[in-house]
Amino acid sequence: MINPREQARKTERKTEEPAVEPVAEVREQAEEALSAVREQTMEPLAEVLGRVETAYAAYIEAEREVARVYKANEQQVEKAYKETEQQANSVCEQALEQALKIRAEAEQQAEKAYQKAKEQAKKVYDESVRQILIVRKETMEQAWATRTEAIERSWKIFSKEKR
Repeated sequence: MINPREQARKTERKTEEPAVEPVAEVREQAEEALSAVREQTMEPLAEVLGRVETAYAAYIEAEREVARVYKANEQQVEKAYKETEQQANSVCEQALEQALKIRAEAEQQAEKAYQKAKEQAKKVYDESVRQILIVRKETMEQAWATRTEAIERSWKIFSKEKR
């Protein structure tokens, strides 16, 4: 029988010599196939990367647009607040001016009413004094008349008695 080791050595020798040329060819073919596969995978990969870059750029632009819209909204809200604040201040000032005017008018009316009441009180006082003086004068005249009458009667009585 044939020794398996010798058989393997013979096979190696036979395959080494003619295999050199096909290995180089196979290697070239494998490299060509590998580069073709790389190109084929690179094209879809580049295409996908391009779409990803485009989508990311669109995302960034959308994010910027959202920021612009938020900023514009914030400015509108701030403007509306300032307008409302200014309007409230204006209304407040008008109300204060009106209240001050009403107070001045009320004070003026109160002053007029006070003066009128003072004049009326003076008239009442003057009239009361006049009437009191009249009553006093009448009372004194009556008292004088009574005194005079009493003195005359006393004199008449005294004079009759003396006679």
